[in-house]
Amino acid sequence: MSIKLTSLAELRDNQAELHRFRERVGIVQAVVLFCFLLLVLRLSYLQIVRHDDLQEQAENNRTAVIPTVPPRGTILDRNGVVLASNYSAYTLEITPSQVPDLEATIEALSKVVDIQSKDRRRFKRLREESRSFDSLPIRTRLSDEEVARFSAQRYRFPGVEIKARLFRQYPFGELASHVVGYIGRINAKEKERLEEEDESGNYRGNEYIGKLGVELKYERELHGITGVNRVETSAGGRATRSLSSRQAIPGQNVVLSIDIQLQKMIEDLFGNRRGALVALDPNTGEVLAFVSKPTFDPNLFVEGIDVENWQALNESPDKPLLNRALRGTYPPGSTYKPFMALGALSTGKRNATTIINDAGSWTYGGHTFRSHGDGGLGPVDMVRSISLSSNVYYYSLANEMGVDTIHDFMKPLGFGQITGIDLPGEVRGVLPSTEWKRNYYKRPEQKKWYGGETISLGIGQGYNAFTMVQLASATATIANGGRKFSPRVVRATQDPLTHAEQLNTLSEPIDLGYSPDHIAVVRNGLVGVVTSGTSAQVFAGAGYQSAGKTGTAQAVTIGQKDKYNAAKLAEFQRDHALYMAYAPAEEPKIALAVVVENAGFGAVSAAPIARRVFDYWLLGQYPSEEDIAATQKGQSGRPIGTPRNKADVPVESRNN
Repeated sequence: MSIKLTSLAELRDNQAELHRFRERVGIVQAVVLFCFLLLVLRLSYLQIVRHDDLQEQAENNRTAVIPTVPPRGTILDRNGVVLASNYSAYTLEITPSQVPDLEATIEALSKVVDIQSKDRRRFKRLREESRSFDSLPIRTRLSDEEVARFSAQRYRFPGVEIKARLFRQYPFGELASHVVGYIGRINAKEKERLEEEDESGNYRGNEYIGKLGVELKYERELHGITGVNRVETSAGGRATRSLSSRQAIPGQNVVLSIDIQLQKMIEDLFGNRRGALVALDPNTGEVLAFVSKPTFDPNLFVEGIDVENWQALNESPDKPLLNRALRGTYPPGSTYKPFMALGALSTGKRNATTIINDAGSWTYGGHTFRSHGDGGLGPVDMVRSISLSSNVYYYSLANEMGVDTIHDFMKPLGFGQITGIDLPGEVRGVLPSTEWKRNYYKRPEQKKWYGGETISLGIGQGYNAFTMVQLASATATIANGGRKFSPRVVRATQDPLTHAEQLNTLSEPIDLGYSPDHIAVVRNGLVGVVTSGTSAQVFAGAGYQSAGKTGTAQAVTIGQKDKYNAAKLAEFQRDHALYMAYAPAEEPKIALAVVVENAGFGAVSAAPIARRVFDYWLLGQYPSEEDIAATQKGQSGRPIGTPRNKADVPVESRNN
């Protein structure tokens, strides 16, 4: 009986063990199945969901994409003279991440090629601005001898190589640098902007971008489209064969409306004086000359300017980096009077025959505003007030019109407004009004407009502050009967291969709606300035009839009881000399505005420059060296020396 009980117990134990075994097997099977399902899911994810991505990674592991930098477009003047171009040269470059001891490597390299302290400073600055795996130049423009010396010892310098690169050059150096601009290395801020604009791909392999002037404004056209070359690589990263390629598309050439020979002549006429001149075709708005003096050499910036040159430019009291034609603002002085006269006629505040007695001064609220010296001009009408530049006439006119009426009339002419010229960095200047003063000043007592502040506006002083682009544009508007164009520096873009040109679309002129009779009165006054007024001596004997207006603008305020004496003032405190003009007076082909800083009277220092410009543009006469020297000294009167035909005066590039 006991034997049977034992057998039944053993049987039950065996069944329990079998049950536990089967449970374990089931669990193992479930785990195995789960793992298998995970493998299947992972495989499906990799093969289906991430197939394209992994295939691209695999392709990238065996291939490399090498960007092909497009040649940058050339910048030309209106006659095809090259102002900015490219040249090929060898560069010695270091990839910091591949060099074990950078300082020791540079020191060893300096015994093979000439590496100066300025090269080291530039390389250090580039390292701070770049990534460790970027290839950075330690020396540019290697000679053939230096290339040969390094090539013979290449094995000693891992992470160092010679590359052939295109370099930007400006063959005329300082000439027209403010309008042409320059290129430089792309900085962090510009990289962010390119990424935001989805343009970073087009700059792969390229380290340069336009920084100023036309180089900046027309960056898209000049840059071109980067090409790519996909190559198969070995395990060591060496290219074995080319798989596919897309050619780079060169940047377009940009043709300026500027005549570089005229530009050079004007810059020479300024000499060492500071100032600006803008000359326009009044019938199209094309800029014929765009001068800001002093200038700078854009070649200094291409590879990164060194500390010494940067300090010399940045700390100079003459401010050569300031684009005076675009960003310099000046009181227009008496050049404002013709526009005031047109405003009086257009608003009905005065007619052309109204006589004002100029006794030499005008009093408002117990404050005396002086005119010409101790005497006056006597009775003057509107034409005579322009020709003889009566201050009293425009003191009283400004009082009659009021600041807001003056503002509302001058605004459409472009004073205190952005003209829309195709150059970056244009400033607005100041066209005062009661609203402007309320918004500009903070203290309540400063916000109020006082009647006495209006008086000086009539003669182009007070809060008035305009650019030469604005004054030239307004002058061109008078010249063509009240039609206003937006100034344009670029005339056309040009295909670099076929040289087919696409003209830059000029905006349609805006007709300001002036009465032809009113325009005629102002133009008669401007002709009178040249025939019998303040610039008559300068334009005596000219082979054409021009129209213009001299101006003298205060750089500092002189007390009402004090007389202006330039000899007692520091140079930077002396008056500015201005002139606005167009020619021929009957059918204008050129209009301009010029300022010579701290040079005194417009008839002495500014008008002679305008005379040379008109002689060149209308008669083809280029001034002799004696003429240029006389103009630099502010000598007016008949031309001296023998004028040369402009075709006989070559423009020589200043190669660096």
